[in-house]
Amino acid sequence: MAGTQANNPLHGITLERILVELEAYYGWDQLGQAVRIRCFTHEPSIASSLKFLRRTPWAREQVEALYLDMLRDISPDR
Repeated sequence: MAGTQANNPLHGITLERILVELEAYYGWDQLGQAVRIRCFTHEPSIASSLKFLRRTPWAREQVEALYLDMLRDISPDR
């Protein structure tokens, strides 16, 4: 079981860090277009987004996928 996280690129990265980095890279407007959720398009904030994403697995999966795409964009050798 110890090796299951070894191949997980999100291991050790908090949801808050993911959101902060995505917002800094894309901005709320682009985030709202990439992941169509209200907490990104109507009065967006890290706090409201964290609350929603912690309760909504499908949205969290989309945000995590976008984060991995962003990492590939900024570091193509990953």
